[in-house]
Amino acid sequence: MTTADQIIVALDVPTKEEALNLLEQLLDPISFFKVGLQLYTAEGPEIIRTISSTGARVFLDLKLHDIPHTVARTVERVNALGAQALTIHLSGGSDMVRAAAEARGPGMLLLGVTVLTSATEKTLREIGVADGMDKEVLRLATLGVEGGVNGLVASARELEMLRRQFGTKVKLVAPGIRPSWSSAGDQKRAMTPRQALEAGADYLVIGRPITAHPRPREAVDKILQELA
Repeated sequence: MTTADQIIVALDVPTKEEALNLLEQLLDPISFFKVGLQLYTAEGPEIIRTISSTGARVFLDLKLHDIPHTVARTVERVNALGAQALTIHLSGGSDMVRAAAEARGPGMLLLGVTVLTSATEKTLREIGVADGMDKEVLRLATLGVEGGVNGLVASARELEMLRRQFGTKVKLVAPGIRPSWSSAGDQKRAMTPRQALEAGADYLVIGRPITAHPRPREAVDKILQELA
């Protein structure tokens, strides 16, 4: 993979028109784009087909968390849509994870979400987790890998720990990536693109530093120059 292939641009915009405008500007050199809840809710499954028709790869970030049967049937439908990656919440438990893994197609990257990058130790305490961030991330990641996911989503700050634990057995995807020249926003455990790659990330998810930039292509070029 080239460095550009490791960047997933998050199309966190409210309409298909805005998403396709970004796609047109960024498709060369970027080839991987994330569709999250906002865009998927606004446009439905057709947005996956539309983006795929351009030759781009689609990462559908729905963070599924439901009963095993419902999650498995949803994974099957996402397979049929042609998305290359899909997220599930590992906190859904081992039965749910196994059901999702059994339903995924051979070409799908099934990504287990550990702890959201907006979460802090205080967040964990509020939901009854007392072990601390690293232990919780590792516990959920282990549950996911044992259940059959072939990728993990975690803060860049936990990447070195996960790479030591699992080696190259799974792909590591780091959201909350913020170039040094951008604001961290609501991301509490962010890193720069270079820091995240050096920590072991296979893919970097970058949204607002690119999509909210007045010239998105210029933002991508600036990130690639920093990584060169």
